[in-house]
Order: sequence, then structure tokens, then C-alpha cells
Amino acid sequence: MRFVPINSVKEGSQLAKTIFDKEGRILLSEGVKLSESLLRRVKANNIFSIYIHDEYSQNEIEDIIKPELRQKAIKLIKDSFASFTKGINQNSNNKMQAVKIKYEYTNSINQLVKDILDDILSRQNIFVNLVDIKSMDNYTYEHSVNVTLLSLIIGIELNLNKDQLFELAVGAMLHDLGKTFVPVEILFKAGALKAEEFEIIKNHTTKGYEYLKNNIDISGVSRMVILQHHERIDGKGYPLNLKGQEINNLAKIVTIADVYDALTSDRPYRRAMSPNEALEYLMGGVDRFFEYQYVKAFIRRVIPYPEGTLVKLSSGDIAVIDKVNVEYPLRPQVRVIKQFKDRQELIGLDLLNEKNLTILGVHYDAPAAL
Repeated sequence: MRFVPINSVKEGSQLAKTIFDKEGRILLSEGVKLSESLLRRVKANNIFSIYIHDEYSQNEIEDIIKPELRQKAIKLIKDSFASFTKGINQNSNNKMQAVKIKYEYTNSINQLVKDILDDILSRQNIFVNLVDIKSMDNYTYEHSVNVTLLSLIIGIELNLNKDQLFELAVGAMLHDLGKTFVPVEILFKAGALKAEEFEIIKNHTTKGYEYLKNNIDISGVSRMVILQHHERIDGKGYPLNLKGQEINNLAKIVTIADVYDALTSDRPYRRAMSPNEALEYLMGGVDRFFEYQYVKAFIRRVIPYPEGTLVKLSSGDIAVIDKVNVEYPLRPQVRVIKQFKDRQELIGLDLLNEKNLTILGVHYDAPAAL
């Protein structure tokens, strides 16, 4: 299976990962053959990249958590944020009811995080080799879940204990809670934000923190994650312009997960970056945006070119990633696609042994099989 922008999917390709609509219902099931009408249906649901099987990639890639647990998490975050928004807008007569509902949802989120943590810790040697399929309609909720999972991967690599992982995950799950205070016309604006609109967006860290500051079910550390996840190592972040060691360590982890997931997601104004491009961005931001040791830990857990990915080599050839070398992820085994007049051949190469060959980047348009 490989992750492909919808415009690069050929008719007749097989869907490799089930797609859900914004209500969490199955839109298209894994295994269906994709026709033009089905592809239009996917686009109509604001989904612009999917996983497919084709003649070059029939492998399976396992998600970080069980699919049913992921969908449960997305629904809970969506329902929680909707409830919080309703509570914010309640008149004074309904404030007590709003507070009660807030505590009920935060308790549910705590239990969900425990379930996710148990699921992840039950697995061995987890690597990030999937980019999650997202609908732009559900972006905020899917993003919250992904940031939680990616943060946990970093935390596990850093040998955080279970209590620290729990506080990290709760903060990550609720890191964008303050966006419930942002007008939807600003939050989902397709074009560039005006300066005053960006200032409103920036307030989401403080708003989320303030909303939960008296909630005894959310620890002070988790609340610091919500408040500080847009701070920068060089002191040019927000809301407090903290720098270096002034920033909570768990918030530094969530910052990396937040940026990585945003970069690898389709947005109204740009196409998603591939994992290798996003990793290059993170590395380029070390000591300005991000803490070196945390970026290093994340890179050790991310597969930049998952098996089944088509890539372009420095030779000009297109190749399929055949086997990932975890110790040297930029030097995998590949099958080079060679087109001859009357046939096509896939020739195996180990890039560990081919010192003059490098991967230039991901290639999405598959060569036509003969």
C-alpha cells in the first residue's frame, strides 16, 4: 500500500485503507476498486489523499493503534469540543450544567488516554510509517488524535514513565481545545490570515488553558502543554515568548508532533508534505523552533519512506521501496522500475551498497505497467 494524492490515483486501483466520513461512518471499505465516480465521492468529502494497492505495492502497513480505537477517539474529541463550545455559549442559568458536562467529558478523555496508552505499550518497536487519512471537515479532531499518538511515540523513545506519558497524552489530546473559542470563519479560512485574524488564532493556547485551569481532573503539567505548545526554543513563539529551558519539556514534545502532523496533512491552501520532507523541516528547525534531543528521538521512530512508496532516485529512475533499513532509513532496499520496449522489469537494489545513488523524493504517478 502507498499513500497517494487523489489526483494521482488511477481508476481500477484498489483502496488499501478504509475511509470514514466526518461522522465516523464508513465511506469506502478497504479492498474496493476505485472508479471515477468513487473518487469524486471521496473528494466531495474533502479527502484528498488515500492509501491504494496497485501493481507496485501490495504490502500492508499497521497503524499505531487499532482502527476502532482511533475512530472512538476522534468521535470523543469531536463530541467534547462541541460540548465545550455549547458550554461556553450557555447563559448564566445553565452554567452549572455546562460545568458538569465539562467534567464528564474530561473524565472520558482521561479514560480514553489510558486505553490508548495501554494499547501502544502492549506493542513492540512501534514506528511511524503511516500518514493518517484526514477529512478537512474533521481536521481539528483527527489532528488532536494524531498529535497524541505521535507525542506518545516520542515519549516512549525518551523512556518517559507511564505517569509522564499519561500527562503528555492528555495535554496533546486537548492541545487545540482553545480553538473552540475561535470563530469558524477564521479557523477554516482557506486563504492567508490577516494580522488581526492571526492574533485571534494565537489566543487559542491561553483560552484552552484558562478553560481548564480549575479542572482538577486535568493535571497542571497537561495544562502547561496546552498553554505552551506554540512556544519556540529561540523565544519567538507565543503566548509568553518563553525560550529554551523555560518551556515545559512535555510541551516541547507536543510542538514537534503538532508541526509534523500539520505538515503531512492536506490543507485548503497546500498539499501535504511527504514524511521525508516534514522530517527535513523538523531538522532544519532545531535550536530555533524545536529541542534537538526530542527531534532526534522522533526521527528514530519515523520511517521517511514506508514500504510500497514510489521514489525518484538520483539516477532519474523510479523505484519502489521494498524493505526499510531501520538503522539507515534513508538507505532502504528498492526495486527499480525499468521500462523496455516490450516489457517492464523490477530490479532489486540495496541502497546501502549503492553509495552513488540517493533518493530525491517521493514520486506519486505510477509508471504504466506493460
